[in-house]
Order: sequence, then C-alpha cells, then structure tokens
Amino acid sequence: MIASCLCYLLLPAARLFRALSDAFFTCRKNALLAKSSSTQVEGDFAMAPRGPDQEECEGLLQQWREEGSSQVLSTSSEGPLVDKGLAQSSLALLMDNPGEQDAASEDKWSSRQLSDLRRAENLEEPFPEVLGEEPLPEVEGPMWAAVPMQTGPQYADCAVLPMGALAAEQWEEDPAVVAWSIAPEPMSQEEAPIWPFDGLGQLQPPPVEIPYHEILWREWEDFSTQPDAQGLEAGDGPQFQFTLMSYNILAQDLMQQSSELYLHCHPDILNWNYRFANLMQEFQHWDPDILCLQEVQEDHYWEQLEPSLRMMGFTCFYKRRTGCKTDGCAVCYKPTRFRLLCASPVEYFRPGLELLNRDNVGLVLLLQPLVPEGLGQVSVAPLCVANTHVLYNPRRGDVKLAQMAILLAEVDKVARLSDGSHCPIILCGDLNSVPDSPLYNFIRDGELQYHGMPAWKVSGQEDFSHQLYQRKLQAPLWPSSLGITDCCQYFTSCHPKRAERLKYSRDFLLRFRFCDIACQRPVGLVLMEGVTDTKPERPAGWPQSVLEEDTLEPEPVFPRTVGTIQHCLHLTSVYTHFLPQHGRPEVTTMPLGLGTTVDYIFFSAESCENGNRTDRRLYQDGTLKLLGRLSLLSEEILWAANGLPNPFCSSDHLCLLASFGMEVTAP
Repeated sequence: MIASCLCYLLLPAARLFRALSDAFFTCRKNALLAKSSSTQVEGDFAMAPRGPDQEECEGLLQQWREEGSSQVLSTSSEGPLVDKGLAQSSLALLMDNPGEQDAASEDKWSSRQLSDLRRAENLEEPFPEVLGEEPLPEVEGPMWAAVPMQTGPQYADCAVLPMGALAAEQWEEDPAVVAWSIAPEPMSQEEAPIWPFDGLGQLQPPPVEIPYHEILWREWEDFSTQPDAQGLEAGDGPQFQFTLMSYNILAQDLMQQSSELYLHCHPDILNWNYRFANLMQEFQHWDPDILCLQEVQEDHYWEQLEPSLRMMGFTCFYKRRTGCKTDGCAVCYKPTRFRLLCASPVEYFRPGLELLNRDNVGLVLLLQPLVPEGLGQVSVAPLCVANTHVLYNPRRGDVKLAQMAILLAEVDKVARLSDGSHCPIILCGDLNSVPDSPLYNFIRDGELQYHGMPAWKVSGQEDFSHQLYQRKLQAPLWPSSLGITDCCQYFTSCHPKRAERLKYSRDFLLRFRFCDIACQRPVGLVLMEGVTDTKPERPAGWPQSVLEEDTLEPEPVFPRTVGTIQHCLHLTSVYTHFLPQHGRPEVTTMPLGLGTTVDYIFFSAESCENGNRTDRRLYQDGTLKLLGRLSLLSEEILWAANGLPNPFCSSDHLCLLASFGMEVTAP
C-alpha cells in the first residue's frame, strides 16, 4: 500500500489527492478487516481486539462520500485503469459490512479472511489480494499471526501479537500461573524495524495487549543482607524465619451492596467462583506461614475457604462481625511452624456507648514458633499476631481511635510477658486510614494529642474542612467505664476483690442480723412457740440499716491525661508508602479510580535516637527483624490494568506480604 502511494507522487496534484484519498481508505479498510471480531473467522482462531461495529463503518462511508467520492467518480474515466480499479476497490471494501450481507456472503468472507491469515502465517505471500487489487511489494517488518482464543473469561483480552513476540514468549494455560513466572526481557530497540521513508507517517499496527501479569509485576525486595542501624546484617546468627500475608479479599455481599464501585469490571471477573479460584492460586503461590484476611464472608469461609486452607496445611480462626453483618476477619497459621498459645477475638461494639456502636471486630493470636530439632536446645520468644478491619466512615475518626485503643489494649494484655515487657508483635489489617494521618502516626509514634481535632482529620481519607459543622474530638475520648486507660491498657484494681471478700465474710453477714427488714415479722409467718413468737431486740448502738455505699462495688478510678492517648508497643510499618524508582506513592486499593493506601503491616522494633529531628521516631531491628517484602504498585500502573478488581487480581485491594526473622537464643 505504501509503494502504491509512492508511485502516485509523479501524478498531477489533483490526481495525487484523489489517489492518496483512495489509498488511505483502502488501507483503513484492510486494518478494519484485520481487527474484525472473532465471530467472522471460522475455526478456533480469532483476531483481537475486536473491530469497529456497524455504525463506525457507516460513518467511514459517509466521510468518504463527503470528502471525495463525487470527485473520484467524475474523473475516474480520465485516469488510468489502475486508478479506477483502486477507487472501485476502496468503495467495495467500505460498502462491505458483515451485518448487511446474507449468510452466504458471510461464509465467503470468513473463508477468505481465514485463508489469508493462514497464508500470512505460513509466509506464502506478503499480503492477501482483495477484489482485484494489485499485489503490494514486500516491506520488512513483523509478520502478524492469529493467536488461538481460549474459552475462559480470563483470556478475553488476548491480542494479536507479532511473530517475533510469539516466538520469544511462551504462553501458559492460566494467566495467574504466568503472572508469577519470571518477567520476559524487553526487546531492544535495535531489533525494531526501521521506517525507510522520510516525510511520511508510519501506519502503526494494532496495539499489542500487554498481559496482566506484566503490568502488575511486583518485585520481591530482599533486606536480609542489608545492615541495620548498628551495622549488623539481618542474617547474623540463627533465626526463625517466616512469612506473613495480610489481604482484604472483598466480601461478595459487600461488593454486591456497592455495585456502583465496580462498573468498570466485566461481570465474569466479579463472579465469586472465578474470584475464589484466583485467590486460592495466589495463596498457593506465595505460601505464607501466617495468613491474615479481612472481609471474609461467613458462608464462603465455612463452605470453601476454611476447607481449602485446611488442605493447604493451615489452622484457621474466624471472627464474624457483630450484629447482622455477614463478613469478618480470619487468621490462619501453619501448625508445622507455630503452636497456638491463646486466641482472643475482639469486639468493638459496646452497648450503651454511642462512640462504640459499630460492628467491627479484630482477632489476636499468641503463637509459639516451633524450632527445628536440629538446632538443639534453643528457644524463640512467642509471637503476637493481631488482625482487624477498622470502621470505614471517613467522618468518624473518634470511633476509629476508640476501636484502635481496644485492639491495642488486647494486644498489650496478650503480648505482655512476666517481666512486664512485650513479646514480638505484628499488627496488620485494613485500617481505613492513609499514611501520615493522625491515626497512622499514633500507631507508629505511640502518642497522639487529639483534643480539638476534627473527627474527619483522624483518618485523612477525605477533606471535609469546607463544611460548616465539624465534629471535634473532646477529652476524654472514651468513658472510664470502658476499663481502658489513656495508655491503651486494661485497668486492673484490687477494689472489686476487696468488696467481694467483704460481701461473703462472717462479719459482713452478721450486720444484717438486726437490720430493719430483719426485725419485721413476715406476713403469714406461722406462729410457733419458742421459735417465731418473739421479736428480736436490736442491741444498743446497732445500725438500723446497712449502708448502701458498702454494698456497691467502687467505680474504677485511674488518672486520665488531658487530650492525649499513648501506647508502649513500639511499632513501625513494613512499607515506606513511596516508590522511589517511579517517584510515586504506593497504593493498596483503588476505589473509583483513586489510588490510596489503607492496608498495613506493623511490627515490633526498638526505638533509637532521632538526632535533631523530634517530629518522628526512628526504629531499629529488635527481636523481630524485617527480611523482605513484596513491593506495591503505583496508581498509574493500576490504571493500565483497568483498576481493581481485574482478571488477574480478584480483590479491590492488593495483598501485603513480608518476611521476618526472630532471634533464636539458648536457654
């Protein structure tokens, strides 16, 4: 076609315009034929992406008629026969619409396209002959071949690839399997064909569909050989190594209740059976030792997830949200690596407290690592794992802080050792708060001054500063009846025990001997001589009634700070929330096309000096060391994959995966 265009450069200006117009529309039609839908080609082969519909073809025909059809037809007899044949060929191709032909014509064109594709694939001729057109000279470039279309919905976006790309890349049956294989090396620019004609634009071939696993490729970042703040490598000395995954898997009920958030997704990839298979394949590939899941639908858990995870070697614990909610949190671990010491489900709902009237939950497990017998008589400290899904409402930061305080108090109780210190802690989940928000800083820094802070500002999800009325946090944030101090610890007192001893002691019971109610004769009491015929006489100085204050348990009393909450768990984040190689922030979810981070893995680390900086604490490796993590993605990369969920990632969140090491000490 390009050679045909060049040959007309010697024609007069009017005939040159006419010839180029015909050549353009002929080339456009050939491109449309190459991109025709799969239903036009017989057999198991198809071309993708699909071509234009009937309306687009009619639009091209109308444009051709308006711009030059009259001029071409009026002067066609003056030009050479080749020019006339070219115009007729162009018109015939534009008029040829599969929707307007009868069944015989459709079969004819399907057979012709199929034979042309096969001849092009076998390199028998460079380009098919259509309606008497002259054969075009060969132009060096990549040959195009049809790729077999699969029946599964995950292959709906397969595209026609160059022969070179097909030879360089081996396709797997399942894209989820291909996704975690080694990424193919990009083709060097030297191998790309050179456009030999100066001053003429190159007609680009149809865009190549990049597989999802290449778009969403995530690197494993290894920190095992990097020295810490003290200059020691993380691999020094024996270690107990394990991996932990945190994943919001998107409950099917919640997805259906908020279907407007997933209009960009094909209905097939939102089907639970499709999503369940993808999720299980992801679990099998990464094979974590501890799995923390959020938004786990209860019926799916008991019927599918728990049996499948049990077959994979996991022991699972599940806590459904309170009230009428159908989803919850789950923590699964491998009994070959850990032994369960205790499990504590956490409910944030408190009857009668408006601050804590939501149904969110958490789950805290204390696990004992199992050291291989080959290491001899050694021991490893217990590991406390906490998993939660905090309230979403961006306006109620006060509720989120109170829920987090309850979880931290439970973690403090479970992880506290006999000497008052804490065992290594991992806290993960969907916290519905962005990095560097007050809630995030409270978990990381261990302190937050909240008095007078707008409630929406706690999580940083949205900006409501423009609103006239704003709920502001007041001190104290929660009442003393909750039994949690401002240091996020459960309050313990000896007063209830003293009252209990007083209630059942002999002296306490004797005080009721001559009280007013005991000195009154009951109605209907049978009169018995020597037994019920006398009235007890109260000794002088005996109180007539028992004081009410002695029968009530004292209200717990503990000091409250003014507008400040704290905790002493020394937690830091696995992720830095920024991608330096891309210059973009990390994202873990993408609601309505806006990427943000709300999922976290926090772990215990020892605080160290911060130099001249006082706005942020620094941490160094302690008993628990971070050995590696699975990188996150940027918003732009998720845009290229049509957001979340997609045929490759079956949740609206990305999974978080980290590897840790624990010190092994001699007894």
